[in-house]
Amino acid sequence: MQEISTTEVLQKKVTYEFKNAWDNLSVEDRTRVYQLCDQYKNFLDRGKTERECIDEIIRMAEQQGFINIEDIILGKAEASPGTKIYVNNKGKSAALFVLGKEDLEKGMNIVGAHVDVPRLDLKPFPLYEDGGLALLKTHYYGGIKKYQWATIPLALHGVVLKKNGEKVHIVIGEDDNDPVFFITDLLPHLAKDQAEKKLSEGITGEGLNVLIGNIPCDDFSEKERVKVHIMNIINDRYGIDEDDFLTAEIEVVPSGRAKDVGLDRSLVGAYGHDDRVCSYTALQAILEIEDPKKTAVALFVDKEEVGSMGNTSMESRFFENAVAELISIQAKGHIELLIRRAMANSKVLSGDVGAGFDPNFPDVLDKRNAAFMGKGVVLVKYTGARGKSGSNDANAEFLSEVRKIFNDNHVVWQIGELGKVDQGGGGTIAYILANYGAEVVDCGVPVLSMHAPMEIVSKVDVYMTYKAYKAFMEAL
Repeated sequence: MQEISTTEVLQKKVTYEFKNAWDNLSVEDRTRVYQLCDQYKNFLDRGKTERECIDEIIRMAEQQGFINIEDIILGKAEASPGTKIYVNNKGKSAALFVLGKEDLEKGMNIVGAHVDVPRLDLKPFPLYEDGGLALLKTHYYGGIKKYQWATIPLALHGVVLKKNGEKVHIVIGEDDNDPVFFITDLLPHLAKDQAEKKLSEGITGEGLNVLIGNIPCDDFSEKERVKVHIMNIINDRYGIDEDDFLTAEIEVVPSGRAKDVGLDRSLVGAYGHDDRVCSYTALQAILEIEDPKKTAVALFVDKEEVGSMGNTSMESRFFENAVAELISIQAKGHIELLIRRAMANSKVLSGDVGAGFDPNFPDVLDKRNAAFMGKGVVLVKYTGARGKSGSNDANAEFLSEVRKIFNDNHVVWQIGELGKVDQGGGGTIAYILANYGAEVVDCGVPVLSMHAPMEIVSKVDVYMTYKAYKAFMEAL
């Protein structure tokens, strides 16, 4: 037997290496990894837009006994410890509460994620004809690489408010019998000038026009016969006139279902991992919380990808207003002061994805401080850009507390940052909750090809993120 030297023993004691989360998984855990990710793929397939995600979140919450906060406000139900409550904010953001034994002023354990993702939105007056083709004008939403959206199958999801006030839901391009849509690109034989442009300029924002039809109508007196034919199809199917597009929200998203990736099926490829992977794991975690000491909260917000502005974003007051409603029921003092205490005493995991190390692009990440696929949930002390601009920088004391929670609950975790110092950067909702005085750190799943029409995550990282969120929500 080979003896281990004193130096080797000391080295193992004082040095650290992040673990591979696949190692030492029990048979039960490995089964749970695959079950959880099968459920997650179904969630992604049902929620291609923020509206669809919130609908699915509330549907699942109601199945597990969550009640609308309106029932609490109207006195139809009591807000006692263990009560499960949801708040629906305009169908685009939501909050789930499991009330704790402690009063809200003592603070909450919150996991906050966002359900909006980069996409293409139809412009208010989108349909036109050119060259015998009918097309739709779009305006991209969030940070995309525009060239990635050309020549892939696309679907239309959204809502239209008709003149009579009726709301029509549209989903075209997801069923096997549905048509799909495309944005065209130049053939390489004629792309000399395009090839000489910068990558970001090869496809322009105004060039992201969606091909939707080619057959002209039978009326030869019409100038735009293909457009009229397409409009007739839309009217026959949905009762929508062209001016109804002015009061519509229709999103162009990649068509198709989430898929396993790899011969070992260890990864998931799908549209919208950023940030629905953190949203789903937070949802799954809070659905399993029962009778916590501190109130557990899962937040699902909109508009993060465009700066968190608007009345369904984290910058809006909807979450604060929901807390105020609940505190007013528990109130034993000045309500405004209790709200401030509740927010300031809270602890938050800002559930957002991290940049996974990609061997195809190793130069943009500091390998010693990068997140790796398969090494578990990633804690990101700070985001921002370059000199931590626009960043929430978590306190060492709070990081230590989170580390202990994860270690005590056998959560495999790692540390990461969003690229090399001068490379670029980005932000999350962390700073908004930190502005209330809450302790906040970013915590989520490493992703490859972030913001692409198809992103990649490791199934074991999804599982460890779910475990991390659940352990945090249940922490004393």
